Amino acid sequence: MTITPPALSVFETLESEVRSYCRNWPAVFDRAQGARLTDEDGHTYLDFFAGAGSLNYGHNNPVMKRALIDYIERDGITHGLDMATTAKRAFLESFQNNVLRPRDLPYKVMFPGPTGTNAVEAALKLARKVKGRESIVSFTNAFHGMSLGSLAVTGNAFKRAGAGIPLVHGTPMPFDNYLDGRVPDFLWFERLLEDQGSGLNKPAAVIVETVQGEGGINVARPEWLRALSDLCRRRDMLLIVDDIQMGCGRTGAFFSFEEAGITPDIVTLSKSISGYGLPMSLCLFTPELDIWGPGEHNGTFRGNNPAFVTATAALDAYWADGQMEKQTLARGEQIEQTLLAICDEHAGLGARFRGRGLVWGVEFTDPARAAAICARAFELGLLIETSGPQSEVVKLLPPLTITPDELDEGLRTLARAVRETA
Repeated sequence: MTITPPALSVFETLESEVRSYCRNWPAVFDRAQGARLTDEDGHTYLDFFAGAGSLNYGHNNPVMKRALIDYIERDGITHGLDMATTAKRAFLESFQNNVLRPRDLPYKVMFPGPTGTNAVEAALKLARKVKGRESIVSFTNAFHGMSLGSLAVTGNAFKRAGAGIPLVHGTPMPFDNYLDGRVPDFLWFERLLEDQGSGLNKPAAVIVETVQGEGGINVARPEWLRALSDLCRRRDMLLIVDDIQMGCGRTGAFFSFEEAGITPDIVTLSKSISGYGLPMSLCLFTPELDIWGPGEHNGTFRGNNPAFVTATAALDAYWADGQMEKQTLARGEQIEQTLLAICDEHAGLGARFRGRGLVWGVEFTDPARAAAICARAFELGLLIETSGPQSEVVKLLPPLTITPDELDEGLRTLARAVRETA
């Protein structure tokens, strides 16, 4: 594919230097459908990025698009703060019937601001309010958002430095296999909790991703998560699972923690909860934690009613019969087999892979290689990004609704990009 980068334009002259994705994908995108995007010059790209996990059901999913158009055309409520609306009622009923009740989860539902970091901030604030303590434990290579509270429990040094002030009241602990299995799980954490001279203030909560997406596709073992849940229970700490990128079916089950058989005290959701890429987030927590006063935590855009409409359509269409989980796991096996072959072929590059469901990563010894592969993949018509502290991992995040043929096409393109940059 011959791609002509866009000429110097309003993007370069007016938009801030903070922009990032457009630097790696020099095209002006115009239309999208399913697993494909088309730029203004007519070039089509297969999408293994899915809006950083916000488009689990693909671009302009017809089921959600129809529901949204119908809602807008009848002058349904668009902006409603936290007022009761028919759209919110329909979402809550669908979420209860399709997600919470089948899993016997007792959660109350809170609508914070519309983004993932809003949900994390609400979770941290609630944990501190409930326990009366300030300290939060997070994990190495974690990513929880870009606002100050979320950055304080994020591991990435570059992103943390952008805060411009000290990030306090957060303490990092080793994520699963961070020490390559040489140290028993939670040995350091438990010792610090026991030792009155450790300097660790007793934490209000622990926040964890079951699969660290931005951190490099680091997958926590179910037994590690169960041990963490037990540790939190024994030490009177709340367990917060950040399911913003890995929830809504990304790992197979609706919640990524289901495989481990645990029930977190607090869960954050965003990204694909609206189904259509519209801003929306949830903070879920057990009923006894619901000690908020009215308006104690609020936000102007916490009631995005068009997002409620598309979220309801997504839940009713994809989570009423259990088929989505089976399909995702089958697609995951398809990816795993291809990545196994790629890593075998390029063992000399230190290539190794890991993942679950439809989130996978391929790591290379030379961090620059991952970026080169993503750049070549773009030239070949495939959108993929890097992750990890040194951007050393090629990250695969295709829509859950991708067809087997589309998935095979993208994987063949990836294999070619690896081969041509080796």
